[in-house]
Amino acid sequence: MFPTIGDLISYIFHVNAKVNLQTFGSCMALAFAGAYVVFVAEFKRKENDGTISIVKVKTASKTMEVIVNACIGFLIGYKVVAILLALWQGQDPVALLFSLRGNWIAGGGLAFVWGIWAYSTHKAMASQFIHPYQLMPYIVFMVAVWGFIGAKLFDAVEHFQELLYNPVTVLFSRSGFTYYGGLIFGALTYLYIGYRHKIKLIHMADIGSPGMMLAYGIGRIGCQLSGDGDWGIVNRHIKPGWIPQWAWAYTYPHNAINAGVFKQGYYELPAGVYPTPLYEAVLCILLFLGMWMVRKRLRVPGAMFFLYLVLNGVERYYIEILRVTPKYTLFQLSQAQMIALLFMAGGVAGFVWLTGRSYFSSTKQIP
Repeated sequence: MFPTIGDLISYIFHVNAKVNLQTFGSCMALAFAGAYVVFVAEFKRKENDGTISIVKVKTASKTMEVIVNACIGFLIGYKVVAILLALWQGQDPVALLFSLRGNWIAGGGLAFVWGIWAYSTHKAMASQFIHPYQLMPYIVFMVAVWGFIGAKLFDAVEHFQELLYNPVTVLFSRSGFTYYGGLIFGALTYLYIGYRHKIKLIHMADIGSPGMMLAYGIGRIGCQLSGDGDWGIVNRHIKPGWIPQWAWAYTYPHNAINAGVFKQGYYELPAGVYPTPLYEAVLCILLFLGMWMVRKRLRVPGAMFFLYLVLNGVERYYIEILRVTPKYTLFQLSQAQMIALLFMAGGVAGFVWLTGRSYFSSTKQIP
C-alpha cells in the first residue's frame, strides 16, 4: 500500500520520492475539491432555472472582520508553514497537525498581514446580495470542521469500550473516523447555512446530493490506497479467473495502520480480505455518474435527495456485510447498517410522499 504520496510516486515511476504527504489526507482534499466543483455547478444551474435566487448576507463590523481574519491568518501560518517544513525535513505532517506545535513567527506574520488586509478592504455596508454559489468557500470550511467533529464522535461511540478505557487516545487520535458521523454533522451544517440564507432546505438537499456521493467515492480511493483499516473480512472463496487478486482478496502490505504480521520491513495481513474500499469507490463514483445524468430530469423538489438516500443506504448496508466493523447485539447490525436502514426508509418514505402529493394535486385540478 501507499501510506504517503511519496510511496505512490515511487511505485508508479520507480524513483525514490521522499514526499511525506499522507495519501488518505490527499484523497480527502481531492474529495472536497470534487464536491466543491459539483456543488457550484448545481447552485448555478438551480439559479439559472429559477429554483433559487440571490441571497442577502450581512457583513461583519470592521473590528470583528479584522479579528476573525487575523485569527484565520494565524492558524494557517502557525500550522501550514510548520507542516510544509515537516514535509521538507521528511517528518510526519499528520502528527504535527494533531498537536499544539506550530510556527509562531509565520502565524504572527500572517495574522498581521490578513488583519491589515481585512481592515483596508472592509466595505461599510450593512448587507449585500451575492449568488448562492459564492457561499461555497464558507460552506466548505464549516462542513469540514463540523464533519471532522462528527466523524470523531461517531467513531468514539462505535468503539465505546475503548472510549471508556482511554478517552483521550480515542478522541484525539489521528486515526479513527466514521463516515456517517462526518456525513450527518456536515449535512446538518450545510442545511443550516442554507436555512440562515433563506434557501429552501429541500433545494439545498437536492443540490448537495450528487456532490456528497462523489466525495465519498473519492474518499474511499484514499482508504484503498493507504490501507487505513476500512477493509473487509477474510475472503475464503475461490477467486474467479477474470478478477485480479488485489480486487478479490488483498493482504494490504505496508498498510498505514501497521496491521497484521511484520515481514520484510513492513506489515501485512496474514490472509486476504475483501478490498471493500475499492468496491465502494467504484460503486459510488458510478452512482454519482448516474445521478449526474438524470439530474435535469428530476424536476420535482426532493426527488434527487430521496434518490441519494436510497442509493447510499443500499450501498452501505450491503457493503457492511463484508466489512470488519463492530456488530451490536440488537439484530447483529453495525452502526453504519442501522443508519443505512434509516436512510433507505427515509428515501422510500420521501418518494411515497412525493407521489401522494402529486396525485392529490392532479385530482384537485379535475373539474
